[in-house]
Amino acid sequence: MQTLKSLIDTHERITVFTGAGISTESGIPDFRSPGGVWTKYQPIAFEDFMASEEMRRESWRRKMGLDKVLQKSKPNRGHHAIVELVRRGKVFSIITQNIDNLHEDSGVDAEQIIELPGNSTYASCLDCKKRFELAPIFEAFGQDETLPVCDACDGIVKTATISFGQSMPEHEMDRAQEATLQCDLFLAIGSSLVVYPAADFPVMAQQNGAKLVILNREATPLDSYAALVVNDEIGPALGEAVGVE
Repeated sequence: MQTLKSLIDTHERITVFTGAGISTESGIPDFRSPGGVWTKYQPIAFEDFMASEEMRRESWRRKMGLDKVLQKSKPNRGHHAIVELVRRGKVFSIITQNIDNLHEDSGVDAEQIIELPGNSTYASCLDCKKRFELAPIFEAFGQDETLPVCDACDGIVKTATISFGQSMPEHEMDRAQEATLQCDLFLAIGSSLVVYPAADFPVMAQQNGAKLVILNREATPLDSYAALVVNDEIGPALGEAVGVE
């Protein structure tokens, strides 16, 4: 813990990279761990979503269920520790694999958050990109499972998040690469670091001369690249290192 604190204190351009593990302490289940979401439900591939109305209905059923969990969740000590590092001017960018919006809820400016899987707080047309708010979609779907259709071009409307088999957002990937190459310390928090291309960023930072720190409950495939690996509960460990209760 002292080494973690020292690394944070002695570096001035920190890029934070977060995965689902930082949010489990807020009551949000992760995906890959035993008992996680994917042990109960197989993820719906983008190809299946596009090909099948039933798969689209199942996707919206899951989305409504997930939103009930997200609405109850609050930022935890780990999120607050990151906010403190932003406040101190040490962290300028947060690359996240999460769709729970807890970084923004904790007080980080949205412009500093790079959401690799997209944003779960709204939907958009896959053809013309028109934005749709979720409340009217949920209301209509809750009555008779009516699938949302774009009122501008009749395109398929989907939550603004990336599904398996769907292309990663180029703009966000470019922003993440820039943040990775500009940092002197890359702090990977709560990620299994097995999902590519996102898992390329920690290695990219290390090979560019930045120190890599991995804070995760379990070992990751990238531990050998790290200057420091901390396997511990994220909120307490990061909170202690930063000095946030």
